[in-house]
Amino acid sequence: MNGNRIMMAITCLFVSATMALAFAPGSLAQAVQETVEHEAGFYYTIQKGDTLWDLSDHFFDSPWLWPELWQENDQIPNPHWIYPGERIRLYQKKGSDTFSLTAPETESLAEESSADVEISDDADQGKVAEPVYYLYPSIDQVGFITKDEIKPLATIFDIKDNQRLVDTGDTVYMAYDEENAEKLQRGSQFTIYRKLEPTPDKKQNRKLGAQYYIVGRIEITKKESDYVVGNVVASYRAINVDDFILPYVRRSPKIPIALSPSGIDGRIIISEEHAELLGDHMVAFIDKGSEDDIVPGQQYSIYHRQEGIQNNKKILYSPIDYGRLIVLHTEKFVSTVLLTQTDYAVAPGATFRTPVE
Repeated sequence: MNGNRIMMAITCLFVSATMALAFAPGSLAQAVQETVEHEAGFYYTIQKGDTLWDLSDHFFDSPWLWPELWQENDQIPNPHWIYPGERIRLYQKKGSDTFSLTAPETESLAEESSADVEISDDADQGKVAEPVYYLYPSIDQVGFITKDEIKPLATIFDIKDNQRLVDTGDTVYMAYDEENAEKLQRGSQFTIYRKLEPTPDKKQNRKLGAQYYIVGRIEITKKESDYVVGNVVASYRAINVDDFILPYVRRSPKIPIALSPSGIDGRIIISEEHAELLGDHMVAFIDKGSEDDIVPGQQYSIYHRQEGIQNNKKILYSPIDYGRLIVLHTEKFVSTVLLTQTDYAVAPGATFRTPVE
């Protein structure tokens, strides 16, 4: 990895929120405002023979920047003495976000609460270095759009005490078909989701498929002959009667950074929450998927290209980038993405492209 590539990666890798995304108004049982401090960073593990001079030249294309590298790592008392196995920080970005939150999940992600990226040159020692990744702890809450029909294992038909707002720890009752009986075992966990209407692609006058909206996670506590009882172990959004469940498979919050293929040019269809405007750390859907060689971890530039008139002829001005996004999940024709940086509000229909080096 040369200096230009690491600096390009640094400019585009922004911290993921360590809490849930900001949800739609009125969708939370006990919403509170909380400010979350966060940081993002690139780290490197010292190898035998390394010096700050050489590392500065390797990662930043100039050995003369070693004093800044030393200043970034105040745990090093003497810049002339660094030791193999010691971890140093190449870059750090700090900030804070204010979120509207429900009660926290019972499973702690404390050990993965910052967007740290590990870089290690272990090739000389025959070791496999961990790839550069983007850390997104809320990955289990990310939904998707697909034309493929997904059959639910059970449907919520009642809520204990007829509660209108369901939160972590609440009890729900679910009906199931006999063919799914063996899959609904006590102690098993399931994802709660809601199937929304097919999403229109107005530009191409087509339906992209139904949106599968993830609202929480549940654990089976009791099984009867024609229904099961479940305890809500995580509430991401409002959980309602008639919501469905499917098997829960925990996804890794570490999303390896992948190269973006050249020539990709598409549009942001809609945000996951159907907001009119999108901004930093909001989830959205794009009109490209695995059929277009899109994979999780790829990053793209959000851009604007204005039309003008010159000598009575229409012309297109050069594209101007004003944001970035990273792919979180892909289906055949639609992918789920996270807006990692926006210079100003993004509207549905905005265009994105392969980053220009």
